Amino acid sequence: MRLEKNLLLFGTAWHAAMPVAALVPGSKSRNPFSSHVLFESTKEIFDEVAYEKDRLEKDAQAMNVMKEVAQNEFAKLRTPWKWEIRKRIWDLMEEKDIARFPRPVHHRIPNFVGADQAAARLADLPEFREAKCIKVNPDTPQRPVRHAVLGQGKTLLTPQPRLRTGFFSTIRMDTLPSLVKIDECTNSKGVAKWGTPVTLNDKYTVDLVVVGSTGVCPKTGARVGKGEGFAELEWGILSAQGNLDAANTLVVTTVHDEQVVDDIPADSLTKHDVPVDIIVTPTKVIRVPSRAPKPFGIFWDLLSPQKLAQIRVLRQLKKEIEEREGTELPSGPDEVLPPVAKKSGKPNNKKKGGRGNQRQKNRQPRNGNAQRKEQ
Repeated sequence: MRLEKNLLLFGTAWHAAMPVAALVPGSKSRNPFSSHVLFESTKEIFDEVAYEKDRLEKDAQAMNVMKEVAQNEFAKLRTPWKWEIRKRIWDLMEEKDIARFPRPVHHRIPNFVGADQAAARLADLPEFREAKCIKVNPDTPQRPVRHAVLGQGKTLLTPQPRLRTGFFSTIRMDTLPSLVKIDECTNSKGVAKWGTPVTLNDKYTVDLVVVGSTGVCPKTGARVGKGEGFAELEWGILSAQGNLDAANTLVVTTVHDEQVVDDIPADSLTKHDVPVDIIVTPTKVIRVPSRAPKPFGIFWDLLSPQKLAQIRVLRQLKKEIEEREGTELPSGPDEVLPPVAKKSGKPNNKKKGGRGNQRQKNRQPRNGNAQRKEQ
């Protein structure tokens, strides 16, 4: 099997690294943008220690799995240029000590020196200031961006810890208790505690998308992530559902200057790859002059039956489209899914959780972790 298929393990392993917190029923509000949310703080307790311990343990396991697969399968790539670029940049960032926690940065969207400055520069752009709802990836180097979104009173849309248990969560500071600080809401633990889950068919409009990158081209906007393909899958679902305009919604990335490279072959990108319009570094803003085309929707012919069985939101979307159009959507070839990191601990499910998470828990499928194409 070619590595283009085998590297789907990365998405599985990474999602296996994200825990589900111990929860009890909280708010049942279905409006992701409601500014009138009732909190019963004396009845709802989020087990932060159990959540963080479980997350860190599974993160370490997943990273080991991803590293082993990369070492074993890299040579089998038909077009290995993405992984050559990733490895070169990861190595460079560690060698020059421009990487920041979590380290090593290999197999991650790498955190970097100056991430705060890049986020501040992005927050000053007119496109950012004018946007009302901004989707931001959950990786560490974009945490200052998520802080800026909430700090400006905007709606933050960010992926839930596991796509297999839900889709996205939204956070607005004006819907939270006054004692809640922005910093508490900008990591995965804060999203699990304070976020409101968004369903597949909720109506909202994403005005701006911020993605993380390992490397990005200043001429075409072509980018490589960490190899999991989450940015592409989320873009595909949002565009298919009409929550963003694939032709006009701007995509921005924040990176270190050393991550801006000119050897990403735009003509070698796959049809689901999402290029960026604007690159923001700690020192400059680059507006891409000749951006590569952006995709629209889900490429069902790339999704195997095994993968669909493990991603609830995709199964739901596929079923709805087939019922609406009266025709069966294409399916990708069968694949043997690789093993995933085992969960080493289990949070105390008798404890109580944040307001949005009971909805997420109630929707949790019985299948395994989400799998997606390589970024």
